Amino acid sequence: MAPLPAPHIADAESWVRAHLDGLHANPDDWSPSRRFRGGQRAADTALAGFDGVGYAARRNEVLPPSARGASALSPYIRHGLISLSTAWAHVGDAPQHDRDKFRDELLWQEYARHLYVRLGAQMASPLRFAPPTERSVDGWWARHDMACLDAALSELDGDGWMPNQMRMWLASHWAVREGANWVEGERRMFRELLDGSCANRAGWQWTIGTATGRPYGFSRSQVERRAPGLCATCALSTTCPIADWPDADDSVPLTHPVALRRGDHPPLSRDLSPRDDSNAPAMVWLTAESLGDADPALAAHPDLSVIFVFDAPLLQGLRLHPRRLVFMVECLADLGERREVFIDVGDPVDVLPVDSLAVTNAPVPGFGVRAAAVRPAATYAWPWLVPPTDGPLASFSAWRRGVGQERSGGPRQRSTGRRRRR
Repeated sequence: MAPLPAPHIADAESWVRAHLDGLHANPDDWSPSRRFRGGQRAADTALAGFDGVGYAARRNEVLPPSARGASALSPYIRHGLISLSTAWAHVGDAPQHDRDKFRDELLWQEYARHLYVRLGAQMASPLRFAPPTERSVDGWWARHDMACLDAALSELDGDGWMPNQMRMWLASHWAVREGANWVEGERRMFRELLDGSCANRAGWQWTIGTATGRPYGFSRSQVERRAPGLCATCALSTTCPIADWPDADDSVPLTHPVALRRGDHPPLSRDLSPRDDSNAPAMVWLTAESLGDADPALAAHPDLSVIFVFDAPLLQGLRLHPRRLVFMVECLADLGERREVFIDVGDPVDVLPVDSLAVTNAPVPGFGVRAAAVRPAATYAWPWLVPPTDGPLASFSAWRRGVGQERSGGPRQRSTGRRRRR
């Protein structure tokens, strides 16, 4: 199709229905997220409403929602509307413990991005240890009338988002207790979450133990602590299937070592300059990783029009929930109120003009393949929170030691809660 002007933000859903039919999953509920709207203005409002006070104590709380400390900024961070550096600076005046804990979580997100840039598709393989026994499981996370799982899935179904504690419940129940294939669960969550990213596989691997050998053991005690009163509403309250900790094997063998030492899997270049200074770009190419006003290529060329391509071959395989596509169109529609924005559908290699685009280097392996064919006139560096290095990635703490104090500001080692017992 020929590129179309970005629609009005109120028409994002109808635009997706009209132009992306057959390129997404077909759920019963087609509605956009109840809670999140896409766009820079929505992102700025969300960031302004988060001050970090109480974050350290409340970040893992689930219910009631008023008790939560989670920032809920991840959909905007995922799509580059809020950079990790911007979020880092935003909590500068928060109490030290809250500031350090929040920044530690930002560093974890950066670590996951580095891991994905270095490993690519290998992130779908166990990093160090064999996964729990994998078997077929009927249904999505096999709710079994459990109020805790139903609450998490209901929030996912309605908002396309849920706090990290609920994500850990679902991942642990799916892979550790049910013994289902962890990649199938991760892909389902990826398709439905507004912040779904292949880099999130790092969180799954740490939760289910394939990265550490110590799976997070989901049990009733965690529900009672993080969602007081929820168990009392459960039909299985007196016959709770997660009353006890799951069986644990304290001698898990190192069966799937992935080379994560210093020098393995060289990172992307941290400093990219225009490919050809004599060939001035005619448009700015935006990717799904970077839809915000501060995108480096966008900011460098304020007078140029913008092109975004929904990658049809990629979407055919991903089968995203349509709410994710609506969210991205809302981002483009919001930007379209300040810039001239065009949207195309097809293979970017086929529909984008060659030698005439400015683009920001996206931190995903597939970008390099497409960029090599499109040959942008100018490629701008991704705004890393911590620039890539060839240092070790075997663990978060090892990576932090490798990057030194460039972004120090929190505990030296991330407390993940991903242990079998507390």
